[in-house]
Amino acid sequence: MVDTLSTAAMAGGLSWASGLRLYMALFIAGLFGRLGWIMLPHPLEVLQSPWILGITGLLMLVEFLADKIPGLDSLWDAVHTFIRIPAGAVLSAAAMGNTDPAWTTAAALVGGTFAASAHATKAGSRAMINTSPEPLSNWAASFTEDVSVLGVLWAAFYHPWILFGFLLVFFIFAIWLLPKLWRSLRWVFQRLST
Repeated sequence: MVDTLSTAAMAGGLSWASGLRLYMALFIAGLFGRLGWIMLPHPLEVLQSPWILGITGLLMLVEFLADKIPGLDSLWDAVHTFIRIPAGAVLSAAAMGNTDPAWTTAAALVGGTFAASAHATKAGSRAMINTSPEPLSNWAASFTEDVSVLGVLWAAFYHPWILFGFLLVFFIFAIWLLPKLWRSLRWVFQRLST
């Protein structure tokens, strides 16, 4: 039971975190595995490679900086829509290790959903924040996302029940927020087109 819970938490945490900060999630998982702080499932052990750590570390730095610049962050998010969501599905399936293909497929579907909901909430709220002329709200949102990813990964690796509670609260919040973001973005685009 504990192994199943830990595996599900790692799958859920990595996929959700990839929706916000894919390269941070990959780097931290690989670094923690390399240091022996966590045991990565066999399919994810490649993240511990010095080469992969170097690449994900560099991409994490680029993403960190790009996410702090208003406008560039929304462009980065738009491009990464096609990267983060599939990566979340793959990470979730890989975290399941060598299990029954039905479980792996279910994990990929749920992981893609976690990544998509995190990404949609982030990208939509950041697009709205970017309509503000001052950069402080953008920076505050970006740093909040950084800390959220660190917290989610900590919970995924060490406290699964905290992670599951967080994911439940997040999904309730996302269900409430996403229609409001969609209406607000539609209003902004209508104003820009006139």
